[in-house]
Amino acid sequence: MSATGIGAAVRRKEDHRFIIGTGHYTHDINRPGQAYAYFLRSPHAHAAIKSIDVKAAAQMPGVLTVLTGADLAADKIGNLICGWMIHSKDGTPMKMAPRPALATGKVCHVGDPLAVVIAETLAQARDAAEKIAVDYEVLPAVADPAAAQKKGVDAAFRSTKQVTKLDIVNNRLVPNAIEPRAAIGDYDSGTGSFTLWNTTQNPHVARLVIAAFVCMAPEHKLRVIAPDVGGGFGSKIFIYPEEVRRAMGVQACRAAGEVGGRSFLADAHGRDHVTHAEMAFDADGKILGLRAKTVANLGAYMSTFSSSIPTYLYATLLSGQYEMPQIYCEVDAVYTNTVPVDAYRGAGRPEATFVVERLMEVGAREMAQDPAELRRKNFIRTFPHQTPVIMTYDTGDYGASLKKAMELADRKGFGKRKRESARHGKLRGIGFSSYIEACGIAPSQAVGSLGAGVGLWESAEVRVNPTGSVEILTGSHTHGRGHETTFAQLASERLGIPIDNVSIVHGDTDKVQFGMGTYGSRSGAVGMSALAKALDKIEAKAKKVAAYILEAAEGDIEFKDGKFSAAGMDKSAAWGDVALNAYIAHFSGQELEPGLKEGSFYDPTNFTFPAGVEGRVHDGVAQGVGQPLYEGAVYDEHGQLVTGSFMDYAMPRADHLPSMTVDTTVTRCPSNPLGIKGCGEAGAIAAPPAVINAITDAIGTEELAMPATAQAVWAALQKSNRIAEAA
Repeated sequence: MSATGIGAAVRRKEDHRFIIGTGHYTHDINRPGQAYAYFLRSPHAHAAIKSIDVKAAAQMPGVLTVLTGADLAADKIGNLICGWMIHSKDGTPMKMAPRPALATGKVCHVGDPLAVVIAETLAQARDAAEKIAVDYEVLPAVADPAAAQKKGVDAAFRSTKQVTKLDIVNNRLVPNAIEPRAAIGDYDSGTGSFTLWNTTQNPHVARLVIAAFVCMAPEHKLRVIAPDVGGGFGSKIFIYPEEVRRAMGVQACRAAGEVGGRSFLADAHGRDHVTHAEMAFDADGKILGLRAKTVANLGAYMSTFSSSIPTYLYATLLSGQYEMPQIYCEVDAVYTNTVPVDAYRGAGRPEATFVVERLMEVGAREMAQDPAELRRKNFIRTFPHQTPVIMTYDTGDYGASLKKAMELADRKGFGKRKRESARHGKLRGIGFSSYIEACGIAPSQAVGSLGAGVGLWESAEVRVNPTGSVEILTGSHTHGRGHETTFAQLASERLGIPIDNVSIVHGDTDKVQFGMGTYGSRSGAVGMSALAKALDKIEAKAKKVAAYILEAAEGDIEFKDGKFSAAGMDKSAAWGDVALNAYIAHFSGQELEPGLKEGSFYDPTNFTFPAGVEGRVHDGVAQGVGQPLYEGAVYDEHGQLVTGSFMDYAMPRADHLPSMTVDTTVTRCPSNPLGIKGCGEAGAIAAPPAVINAITDAIGTEELAMPATAQAVWAALQKSNRIAEAA
């Protein structure tokens, strides 16, 4: 490892501009003659739209145009799509209702947009929207996923003496990145081209969907730019109605922008499962099987990847880290009159981990076994390992991760700490969570066979300038993930050049070749692997140029620490000399093209699987602690979101979180050239069951749902008659 190579502790290259306030976000972009858009949203969870009258709004000061769903239909603007086709177990395709960019006929959740006003200022657009007259016929609404549902015991369960049963609610979450979603569109009437600046995690996919399915503009006439983006966590993967309306609005008048408010009513939510799960053990505590019945709330409409989250990204992870000979999972995905639900940090894996790890913990308590030992005796030990639910695990050392975690937590000293707490009238518990995560979802052929509408490869291009500096164009997108540093570290190490001589270009469909974006902890395992492949090609071509300079055979050229040398010769050439000669191109007759630029598309051979505490970065843990302790979106029986602002929806803050000790165990991944695994979602996956397992261990009852607020814990203590112990 070099001083600035992969794994070295270097200052993040991108942090300087963020710290001094010179980042370039969508809201920082202003176009000549820019107008503003404001969206009228439904106050009802379910209602027929009998009529919309926009005449008064259109006559308000500063208003340029008012658009409704009828205008989109007249212009033959298509509906939003779901990019993953799921089939039921009887082979029938999933049922998907149309989702127009502006509701027509009826609205299906509070916040469903049905009109947009474009005006000279945002205040004028907002004032005009209040003049739009909508005649609603309110219809019955359903917000509870269990209420929306209308409707063989395995041999392992018939023969066993121990079956652990749990009813689990995985609470609905509202993603709240530090930067709200925003977009600004511009139309060039001279060329007939659109430019959309957008807070998206995958600009190329956004362009593809808007061009090919929504039919807003030809793909070669649509440029999507995702500049600096202040966090995403999955909620900025999707194609939202606002982006389509932005493009239509700028064609109707001129550049139009919107900075969204907080995401309670407009952005896709996460989680929201109701599950009954059972785990069977033999007399020694070995797992015989697991079965689960889950009702997953899709919300009012299907979103971009929503069909895959409670199915192929949930049920396929129910084996956890354990040898499980039998697994049966049945998922009923239901529509309700609520905001659509899609991928949110972890996306299916947190829900699966919570089921498995709560069953393991409660099973250990029911059998009076040590929860760590119960896990250890059931860990997978030989790899590759084929689970009963599609996945093949390539590598792992789960015992080492558990051992390291127990050492860091001083498990041996827990009894003493528990007794000390009791002397002060406090209850102390300990909770475990051994998780599995599928990162860098791949290969494309495999996910295609499961219904994915896109490939899940990634691209990279390396451009070496004549002076030896390097530009890396990646289809991955950084939104607080540090790509400008980590991608540059890889190039610095491979080429032997200073990290400051490497720049990263991303997020612009006119500059970067097609790429799949960033989500699912894929940037390192897939995006950087594509970069590694491109660097292989750069090195191979540079060796040809070096052979010409050194007058040596290509096979004799060695490259190390930024210097080319020839075996048996005392001559050498520096990286910069070779780069310059690649462009001077005096190597006539060498069957070598001038220049030094190479690209690569990389499709992994398998998912990557992090284990134990690896990758438990602080921000993931913060979100992972937020779900079990603070966060929870709640709808009333009429479909109204009663936790629709930070007054009612508790976000974890810095002073809510303890100090964290982060450590790792290392098992190299054999499924990509760098041997690396994803880590971006680890904390959000592993933390919730660990926290709830610890609290329920302390209070002596399993009757505690997330979020475990002070009120919920107090009620559980009263119910378990342990309130006096905690006095």
